[in-house]
Amino acid sequence: MKKHFEQVWNQLRAKKREYTEFLDEVTVQNIRGIKDLPVRFDFPVSVLAGPNACGKSTVLFACACAYQVPGAKIKDFSPATLFPNLTSRTEIHWEGALVLGTTITQTPVSRYFDTEFPTVLQFRYIHNGKSTGMQWAKGKSWNRSFLGQKSGEQPRRPVYLRTLANLTSPSEVRSVLQIGLQAFSVETITSDLIAFAQRILPFQYSEMALLRKGSKNLLFAFRGEEPQYSEFHMSAGERALLRISKEISSLKNALILIDEIEAGLHPYTQQQVMLELQRLALRNDLQIIITSHSPVILDCVPVEARIFLERTADNVEVRPPYRDIIQKAFYGQAIEKLSVLCEDDMGEAFLLGVMDYLNPKLGLVPSDIKVGRDTGKTQFEQHIDTLGKFQLLDDFLFVLDGDARDLENKLKAKAAQFGAAIQPLFLPGQIPEEWAWSILSQYASEYATIFGFATLEQQLIRADTLFASATDKQTARIKNKFSTFCEHDLKRAPTDTIRIIARKEAERATNDFKLFLDAFELGIRRWRGE
Repeated sequence: MKKHFEQVWNQLRAKKREYTEFLDEVTVQNIRGIKDLPVRFDFPVSVLAGPNACGKSTVLFACACAYQVPGAKIKDFSPATLFPNLTSRTEIHWEGALVLGTTITQTPVSRYFDTEFPTVLQFRYIHNGKSTGMQWAKGKSWNRSFLGQKSGEQPRRPVYLRTLANLTSPSEVRSVLQIGLQAFSVETITSDLIAFAQRILPFQYSEMALLRKGSKNLLFAFRGEEPQYSEFHMSAGERALLRISKEISSLKNALILIDEIEAGLHPYTQQQVMLELQRLALRNDLQIIITSHSPVILDCVPVEARIFLERTADNVEVRPPYRDIIQKAFYGQAIEKLSVLCEDDMGEAFLLGVMDYLNPKLGLVPSDIKVGRDTGKTQFEQHIDTLGKFQLLDDFLFVLDGDARDLENKLKAKAAQFGAAIQPLFLPGQIPEEWAWSILSQYASEYATIFGFATLEQQLIRADTLFASATDKQTARIKNKFSTFCEHDLKRAPTDTIRIIARKEAERATNDFKLFLDAFELGIRRWRGE
């Protein structure tokens, strides 16, 4: 399934350049609690997602007002029809009072009516291969303007808008039932509809037909030796799928708008539907915009086609379609986590300090990213081998101390054996303690204030002098010097000190620290967007 999706995504990306009709952007202002919301469409099949009351259907209905629709009534796709207002100024309930035997009827107060705002629906298009624009604005009534273009006109294009399934209320059912009581005509079904049904539904149809009486129609199916049946006896999912396919399979170069397409559909069927809709968009040059609450539907389009809406106090905003943002909205928490593997507790403290800075910037909470440690640099190749066998490398960032830079190519080659491309990151300096010591020495007066001391210069010089004559390795000397200084002079754990320094230097972001910070943030953003 993943292979099929990636294939059709690439084909649609290439095909989009050939579209002569495309709705590029809609901006909604001052309606249904939306102050100002621009929504851009970058892919031929887009999914509007988000929690309830975030404006998905509002944006969808706004899109339906973008075009003059051939064959439709003049008001069918107008904002006056799709965004109606209650304008009554008369209350039904009248209150009265009996005073000295006389009934006094009070004048009703105008309380029950929709508050009207200066609403604007603005559109940017590709029309006949050229960029153009139009807007609807509501004063006393809805009026069109063309954004300063002389001789502007509203583009014409077939539009299909499907909201909830038909035949949902008793009156609608009774209306269509009349087909069976009168003479009706029978129409054959196109091969596109038959193919659509055979790929998605578990039924094997031997024949399908459409019964029509005037403007009413009813689907009829035969399944081999089983009894024939009309759509009154179809499941909700079966009926919805057949209806959608029948109505859009013959459209060319059209705008297709479908509200809550996942209603009544099993998750696997949702995938099949989205695959076939994108194949249909490819064949017929369709632009399809869908609203959904389903993470499955959202995963069926590429990242650039995922439009995630979130309501604020007085507006609605488009949020980046990052996996953790989407999962928090759907489930209340991020289900998937990014794991960061480093060497030891000092590397972990460094990364936690960096995350203290990045979390507010990226809208993350500490539990969104897990940091693991206690592994030597020579073991990273083994870890990559193990994770690669279970296809987990995409959920990991590998961060090593600066003295392990010579391992970069070996680690990349190991990941490539499993078809994964990783970018190992390296902390500034040779080891975290050495880097932290150089920062303390360079900004001694600033860190004296941060740690609550009048000065730190003398303590740093004394520690340098004390450990200068040590005969063990350079890395051992710097580790002992740093830990002794932290515990004896700062009265802090070395890991706490590293974390504070890393957080402060992330704010400063200079030299090699900026290189690491940018690479680390990029790794997080790539994972969130996958």
